[in-house]
Amino acid sequence: MNKADSERIAGLLSNAGGSSVDDPAKADIILLNTCSVRDHAEQRIYGKLGELKRYKNNRPGMKIGVCGCMAQKEGEALLSRVPYVDMVVGPDNLHRIPELLLDGGIAVEEGNLPNVLPVQRENDLHAWVTVIRGCNNFCSYCIVPYVRGRERSRPAGVIVDEIKALADDGCREVTLLGQNVNSYGKDITNDCDFADLLARINAIDGIKRIRFATSHPKDMSDRLIRAITDLPKVCEHIHLPVQAGDDDTLRRMGRGYTVADYRWLVDRIRAAIPNITLSTDVIAGFPGESESAFQNTVKLFKSIRYDQAFMFYYSPRTGTRAASLKEQLPLAVRKRRLAELIELQKNITCEINEAAVGKVEEVMIDRDNPSDTESMMGLTRGGKKVVIKEAAPGSRGSVVNVRLNQAYLWGFTGEPVEALCSNR
Repeated sequence: MNKADSERIAGLLSNAGGSSVDDPAKADIILLNTCSVRDHAEQRIYGKLGELKRYKNNRPGMKIGVCGCMAQKEGEALLSRVPYVDMVVGPDNLHRIPELLLDGGIAVEEGNLPNVLPVQRENDLHAWVTVIRGCNNFCSYCIVPYVRGRERSRPAGVIVDEIKALADDGCREVTLLGQNVNSYGKDITNDCDFADLLARINAIDGIKRIRFATSHPKDMSDRLIRAITDLPKVCEHIHLPVQAGDDDTLRRMGRGYTVADYRWLVDRIRAAIPNITLSTDVIAGFPGESESAFQNTVKLFKSIRYDQAFMFYYSPRTGTRAASLKEQLPLAVRKRRLAELIELQKNITCEINEAAVGKVEEVMIDRDNPSDTESMMGLTRGGKKVVIKEAAPGSRGSVVNVRLNQAYLWGFTGEPVEALCSNR
């Protein structure tokens, strides 16, 4: 979602007559688009702002702004702490950036980001498309509902028109975004849920692949699972955050499901989509997590065997319920548990990838390989990276059959085995 917002910010600045520069010392405007999910992210931003001060000292007319979730959370306090920042802009007010460049100021009020904004994409073949903003779940550890607001679905017709325009412009793959895409449509009365939206996008000529993130386990429907099996452009990858593998921890997190519920959902998904790629999020060292509770998470990882996991130790967020819990664990314990999960998941990912060597996968070639001019790069339908030897020059955007020859933690190397695949 931050990548999508950054591309909108770039589009707004480009429409206002700006162009990007590689050297920050030559910039007239520097905007930091921020995350506030973990304290470490915020501290990095303050550190980066400290680095930028020297550029502004040399060029007093330079404008520095902070955008995104941290801007929304900190507001006036950010300007007090870093007085040389010119503007603070929350996620709902990104469209106001061009006007704020003139006089600076703060724009963190709750608002409605326009449904259509200019976008400057990093990759012309791929687009991030937000379908729903905000979150209604209020998990006890999460700051997102407080900084991005309640759930607001974009109208289906607006989304479809946006993707049709993207396809006409050469885009071949879209990733649909939302804090909880499974909730799409619940707040609007157009009888279009997320599975229906996928079907409408699947019918758009020119689009070859559809991905989405993120799915909340408690809202994952059988209709959505069937959509993945029935719609040929929807890729076989689901990001399904578990956060913990212990019932008591899940209850205190406010996740709304049990470990048994989650396992049952994974079993249903794998029964319907045997070649599914599963990824997840997990938090190690949540307040009150005992050693046995943490080992339950380890057991879950060993049995589910995710293809990939985004793993973090618990980071208290002021204003959330979990931050006030008395049983905060020492940082050393949180880091140790995280390290154990990371090592376990590395081994599982490598084992899964090794088992795929020799298989033939559909890969959409989407970029040059910056370290080797004789190869190209792309993703499998399951979202795994492949470096393709001897790919034909000019083949970006093509879907080819590739034999996976070598496996690594990050993905594979492979070689084309036949002519272009169908537009699946």
